Amino acid sequence: MIRYTGIHHLAMATGDMDATIRFWRDLLGMRLVAGLGRPGYRHYFFEISAHDLIAFFEWPGVDKGALKDHGVPVKGPFMFDHVSFEVSCDDDLWEAKDRLEASKFWVSEVIDHGFIHSIYTFDPNNIAIEFSAPVPEVDLRSHPLNKDSRPTDIAREGSEPRPEMWPAPARPTPPEERMIYPGEGRVLRTET
Repeated sequence: MIRYTGIHHLAMATGDMDATIRFWRDLLGMRLVAGLGRPGYRHYFFEISAHDLIAFFEWPGVDKGALKDHGVPVKGPFMFDHVSFEVSCDDDLWEAKDRLEASKFWVSEVIDHGFIHSIYTFDPNNIAIEFSAPVPEVDLRSHPLNKDSRPTDIAREGSEPRPEMWPAPARPTPPEERMIYPGEGRVLRTET
């Protein structure tokens, strides 16, 4: 089975990288750890944690997304609701709320979701953001729960992956056939 170590990065889009840097680096405190660019294109990465990044493409002509409240259903083509960043405790949640409000960003009240406490806001691109502090006595990773009053048949199968539901590779790629093609980020490698 594949071993995941976290989310390497979420890739978002912006039409204003400077406003994006001011918000994510300077207001939220996420280090700008990598930048790629050429005329008509930028791709910058901000550090969320030791293992997780958020990235932004800056493309000419990108407009802010329409404001959409977190978790409110929509119809028609749609693929992203919001991103939630975990903070270590409620004190960090209140610090984020205070910093955002001091900088004139709308921030929700603190909401108790049972397993997390959360606040909601939007970045300068109208990306819906949640900040979540864990409730220490509720550990869903150690003790998964499904409290859906009408779960689907597949959800009733439980929390553990069932890889047998998909075909196994007929022929795994042998090491001598594994090709890695050059991409733009190779410029970020330091020469030793």
